[in-house]
Amino acid sequence: MQSKKELFFFRITGTKLLLLELNTKRDIIMVTKSSVSKFFRRFLIVIGLGLLVFGYVWFYVPFSDEGVKAGVLNNVKHKGIIFKTYEGELIQSGFRPGQQGLQSNEFSFSVENEDLARRLMRMSGQHVKLHYKEYYGKLPWRGYSQFVVDSIFEVSPVEVQPEEELPPAVNIESI
Repeated sequence: MQSKKELFFFRITGTKLLLLELNTKRDIIMVTKSSVSKFFRRFLIVIGLGLLVFGYVWFYVPFSDEGVKAGVLNNVKHKGIIFKTYEGELIQSGFRPGQQGLQSNEFSFSVENEDLARRLMRMSGQHVKLHYKEYYGKLPWRGYSQFVVDSIFEVSPVEVQPEEELPPAVNIESI
């Protein structure tokens, strides 16, 4: 018994056609599997490249190039378990709309440059203006914050208001 030969046309590219002589249905399945696996391979490569580009933009391209925060430098510390990074806090005080009295806001930041971090450690308690970059995401070797300080604009000592003299305490029992 001689096997019946069948002719099939498969589209390879947009304009080229290939004529295949197949002896069995198994050959048809093999051709179909290889074209499907090529499609998925290409699809995975495109998705992988897209994720690499997204990751690069998310972690390494600054969201905000220019930013300055002013306030009293609270502390700068070197911390971390695996990745040791410099982290700091800046206390910003001022009036906020809709609230009574003086309010404070804490600005947490990271410092990549070790020399800059050491200089900031010596300025604790002083009024500083810090230039920073804001990133979309955080990286463990860059710091715990998405705000990364890269320079110091200005340093001035904190102005201490002289305290008013209080009247002497009155003993309530003697009255």
